[in-house]
Amino acid sequence: MTDQLKEVAHFLWEAGTLKNARRTGWWMAGVRDPESVAEHSWRTSLLASVIATLEGADAARAAHLAVWHDSQETRTGDVNHLGKKYADAADAEAVTADQTDGMPEILRAAVRAVVAEYEANESAEAVCARDADKLECMLQGLEYRGQGYAGAQRWVDNSRARLVTASAQRLADELLAQAPLDWLRVAMGEAPPST
Repeated sequence: MTDQLKEVAHFLWEAGTLKNARRTGWWMAGVRDPESVAEHSWRTSLLASVIATLEGADAARAAHLAVWHDSQETRTGDVNHLGKKYADAADAEAVTADQTDGMPEILRAAVRAVVAEYEANESAEAVCARDADKLECMLQGLEYRGQGYAGAQRWVDNSRARLVTASAQRLADELLAQAPLDWLRVAMGEAPPST
């Protein structure tokens, strides 16, 4: 068991590299210091729990799927959509199998099952987690657009168009109708800006 926990510890160090791994597609929009994969994964997990709750699915399961959805990028890097045109896409399940090799069987099987479920996109929770991934990208694009990166609009439009669930679509429409700091104005009791 000690050797197996050693492998778990190795993976925990490896997972930490996602805090420094940048989401590369944003460079094409001119963003100099884009969000990390870890930052993206955190908000994706939060959104997955929200969407799943609204859709009547298991919120904890959807969030769990979202936590692991980009964990393979410790080994593959974040390859943006243009890059995928020129490189063979890594098999997420194969990368996960390699990452978890040597871990205790109960953990290895659980992580591999989570990644397989997300990749299959057949369960309600997987659909919600995938919508969360797209909605997070749209939301990040809106934030970057608000910071003056007009090129982020492409990500906003493409992500919005790919949403599947009714809840994610309605949330997207609400986000599109707001400014990034409207929440702060409301929290401070300020009058909303006139439109």
